[in-house]
Amino acid sequence: MAHRFDPRHADKLLSAERHALLPPDTLLDLLDVQEGDVVLDLGAGPGFFTLPAAKRTNVPVYALDIAQEMLMLTLERAKAEGITHIHPLHAEMHAIPLPDASVTRVLASTVLHETNRLEETLREIRRVLMPRGRLMVIEWDAQAMAYGPPLHHRLPRKNLEERLSSLGFSVEDHPWPPYYYILLGERRASS
Repeated sequence: MAHRFDPRHADKLLSAERHALLPPDTLLDLLDVQEGDVVLDLGAGPGFFTLPAAKRTNVPVYALDIAQEMLMLTLERAKAEGITHIHPLHAEMHAIPLPDASVTRVLASTVLHETNRLEETLREIRRVLMPRGRLMVIEWDAQAMAYGPPLHHRLPRKNLEERLSSLGFSVEDHPWPPYYYILLGERRASS
């Protein structure tokens, strides 16, 4: 069984420490989220990236999470900020309830290691992403450290990079010390 984050600890996902380690605006700049981009935030949690993404665009931003409690927290936070175009998706990552080629940006932050169906999840990401759409994967470095999930649940960056490439993504590797790595992918127009 894959490691799953416990929704009772949602406050950790909104902490000042996490903001310092994964600054949302800096990372959304790297993903190049612009006005008019339809964004899918996989494993959205309490909306750490969802709300900042929604502030950049005026079209739907989809927050997908398996935990209904996380989606409710995202919507509460959005309502408090006057954001009305976030659409919650209560679903598994390997079965995204969106049409083919319906989003321009996908963000998967520290969540892919939580699925037992990684290949299906990557295929679903490719399916919903428009040609030339961009994907950002943020994952834990596969090295022993006191922070994050157990080592045996982490995804080695080279393996994930190869899987994405085989599915028709051009992939750039961006180290993000001290705990993470980032893979930026663009769905090739011909794939």
